[in-house]
Amino acid sequence: MTTALITGATAGIGAAFANRLARDGRDLVLVARDTARLRQAADELGSRYGVQVEILTADLSTDTGIGAVEDRLRDDTRPVDLLINNAGFANRGAYLDVPVQDELDMLKVHIEAVLRTTTAAVPGMRERGFGGIVNLASVAAFVPRGTYGATKAWVVNFTLGIARDLAGSGVRLQALCPGFTRTEFHERAGMGTSSIPSWGWLTADRVVDDSLRDLARNRPLCVPGKRYKAAVTAARLLPVGGLGKLSTTAGRDYRKG
Repeated sequence: MTTALITGATAGIGAAFANRLARDGRDLVLVARDTARLRQAADELGSRYGVQVEILTADLSTDTGIGAVEDRLRDDTRPVDLLINNAGFANRGAYLDVPVQDELDMLKVHIEAVLRTTTAAVPGMRERGFGGIVNLASVAAFVPRGTYGATKAWVVNFTLGIARDLAGSGVRLQALCPGFTRTEFHERAGMGTSSIPSWGWLTADRVVDDSLRDLARNRPLCVPGKRYKAAVTAARLLPVGGLGKLSTTAGRDYRKG
């Protein structure tokens, strides 16, 4: 039986990955900051699907937290065959409105943690000739707006580059780029969502289904939903200046509330 490690596993897309993978018969290692929520999720998934569920409390904005996940991924006696780097957050406010430390914490979680955990997981997967890594990015990666989009652009380019380097090794990588998804994400960031039309929302289950389907097909970039695929295509074709202006205007409305 294979094992998947999921960061940010107690809510939103991370929780949807945990539920789907447990239903598929995978053992799990759930990583998050809240031990009580981790234990509750582990008990529910283990009872419902009969899989082994391990918990690891770790704050990925700290070296200690990242190091704990690295150590687990390097444990060859308990190999992890699928890594889901889902942990992430957004800061409410425009550039200079957000404290620099909050921006640095975002860089730590979105970039350093992804780099270090991917690097910890790949050698064992490559040696076994099998494995997968899904790094959560966003459609914001293709829009020139703010630190959040910049970090997600890094995730996309890093993942696509490593996927190319590891071609033929049996290790598959994917940059997963969802659009607006109904989770706790926006509420935690203090962001209003009333300006987002109902057709603009994805469900976490839809995002997970598309991701795992594309991973099985060895597609290194996954953009769930036809509308968001079209948006990403447009983002790559439109002039950067005009796209940035559109994004900033939308973002200003989005932050209201």
